[in-house]
Amino acid sequence: MGDENVRNESGFTLMEMMVVMAVLATLAAIAIPSFMTLLPGMRLNGAARQVMGDLMGARMEAVKQNNEFKVFFLNNHEYKILDDNDNDGIDDGGAETSRTVDIQDNYSDVTFGSTGDPIFIPKGIVQSPSDTATITIRNTAGGCKEVKVAITGRVKIAECGS
Repeated sequence: MGDENVRNESGFTLMEMMVVMAVLATLAAIAIPSFMTLLPGMRLNGAARQVMGDLMGARMEAVKQNNEFKVFFLNNHEYKILDDNDNDGIDDGGAETSRTVDIQDNYSDVTFGSTGDPIFIPKGIVQSPSDTATITIRNTAGGCKEVKVAITGRVKIAECGS
């Protein structure tokens, strides 16, 4: 009988919502600059993982297809992966297929340099000691990683100078 005057209210008041929004804005103002300083390092790591993955993929395909795969580093941001069906180390059209990768498509502030162009043979190793390579990857923030290809065909990421 007296229930008509009792209200069952739920939800938040405008004041509570304003306090929550102020707290979230303060946290965002603190967190965003810290996150932005991490981005160059994350892009550098991503670029190193992409180069390593493509080199490992070339090695696996050499074993799988029983022919050579060569990786040419064309300039400071592009490399070509050659499926060298006639095993002459040259992209001469014919039976060869190749794929060119521009690292700056995904990582705009990253460049690299290479000490060689590795050739993976069907055994999963590089063709000769001269075909080993160290790819030094740098970003504009001064970060540096190395992707190393050993004579055994092993590909690994290391800190620069290690």
